[in-house]
Amino acid sequence: MSPTLTRRRLLAGVAGAAGLAGAGGAAAWAGGLFDSQLVAPTADLVARTEAARRRADGRTVRVALNPRPVTLDLGGRQVQTWGYHESAPGPLIRARAGDVLRVEVTNGLAAGTSVHWHGVALRNDMDGVPGVTQQPIAAGGRHTYEFTVPDPGTYFYHPHSGVQLDRGLYGVLVVDDPHEAGRYDQEWIVVLDDWVDGTGRTPDDVLASLQSMGGHGDMPGMAGMDHGSMGGMSGMPMGGMETMTSPLLGGAGDVTYPHYLINGRTPEAPVTLAARPRQPVRIRLVNAASDTAFRVALGGHRLTVTHSDGFPVTPTACDALVLGMGERADVTVELSDGVFPLVAVAEGKGGQGLALVRTGAGSAPSATVHLPELDRRVLLTGGLRPADAVRLERREADRVHRLVLGGSMMPYRWTLNGAAFDKLDPLVVGQGERVRLEFVNQTTMFHPMHVHGHTFAVADTGVRKDTVIVVPKQTVAVEFDATNPGQWMTHCHNIYHAESGMMINLAYQK
Repeated sequence: MSPTLTRRRLLAGVAGAAGLAGAGGAAAWAGGLFDSQLVAPTADLVARTEAARRRADGRTVRVALNPRPVTLDLGGRQVQTWGYHESAPGPLIRARAGDVLRVEVTNGLAAGTSVHWHGVALRNDMDGVPGVTQQPIAAGGRHTYEFTVPDPGTYFYHPHSGVQLDRGLYGVLVVDDPHEAGRYDQEWIVVLDDWVDGTGRTPDDVLASLQSMGGHGDMPGMAGMDHGSMGGMSGMPMGGMETMTSPLLGGAGDVTYPHYLINGRTPEAPVTLAARPRQPVRIRLVNAASDTAFRVALGGHRLTVTHSDGFPVTPTACDALVLGMGERADVTVELSDGVFPLVAVAEGKGGQGLALVRTGAGSAPSATVHLPELDRRVLLTGGLRPADAVRLERREADRVHRLVLGGSMMPYRWTLNGAAFDKLDPLVVGQGERVRLEFVNQTTMFHPMHVHGHTFAVADTGVRKDTVIVVPKQTVAVEFDATNPGQWMTHCHNIYHAESGMMINLAYQK
């Protein structure tokens, strides 16, 4: 019998775990759900792998997170939402590679939640996926995450619970390299987001509206229609439809947003990043959006991309770069004298986020400023080349899994290999294997595909990533070494697609 673990079985496990609390309860709960042929999150092998990551000189970095209802000021507009702090993004967490991160979470929400550590190759039982690695952190409950952060880079954290990411529940995790020689005078962390919560709809309202479309045959002849040919949905009934397409990415999203933010502020009240002329600056860019890719440029400057998803690349100059949901990039720039717009255009949607870079005198640009850099040399990070130090050694794949990305708007349903998560058995891999995943996009929309717990190499370029854009009608292959045992989600990082089925478990077998 082949190992099996479907979402239906996991949900049954959640129901059976009622009343358990804390990390110990979660461990007992998670460990009993898995087929005996699979490596459970609480297995000894997971613990031994974590012990091998620990360094004698590693510190313990202690953090407290309190997800709760908050009122955020987006720049003159007050919104009621959920957050980790009275501003968005949430608290910056910073550690050095090899440190142990200990995060105490106290849930002040009226709903269960979790914290996923996006991009970090951490121990499996700390990955923050309810139904797989833990039970949900119940309303009023507490949970402790403790794990080694092995690799330097720019990461972020967010819930893996429903569509909670599309509120204010996200923050940045920076893991510093103690051996890196900084060649910059300042560092800026720039977080991009699409915003709907507190503007008359919640993300749950949006998801419910999308999933109700066509579910009862209310538009004859449209059932099973391939997504992308219909454009995006505003989260309202059919009258909210508009075309959202990108010449780079194809179909660009399902949700229209009233606001696009940089560091929690709208373009009408942007944050200001201050420096001096001729200063070299490192900018850590994080796309924390749920349904929107961003095209980023700095007026009057070229950017040099140095890292993608935390890992170094061959430095590459560009005028603008595109980041899909869940992607991160580090860029460096030497600043001129004056006031310059840092713009993040919502790819294929028309709106944009704005921040100001000020090194001297000058007037602020308008909120709708259009930069010529946006139409010059534009990079997608999947096309970058890795730095030699992180290049994955060439090797034949021991295991190949082909994942066909499918979906329809009527009804709203997103699939892998023709089925949604609740009908899919896991992708089985073996410890030590070279694994190749082939993402075959048969839709007319782009999908940023994310693998938990691993950094892969994009097969055509070798660039190391954990989230990669797969554009319509194309195949992107990625490879990784299966050296982090456990149960790991692989899914589209459009949160509405993941919640509507485009997700599968990647499971290590014993």
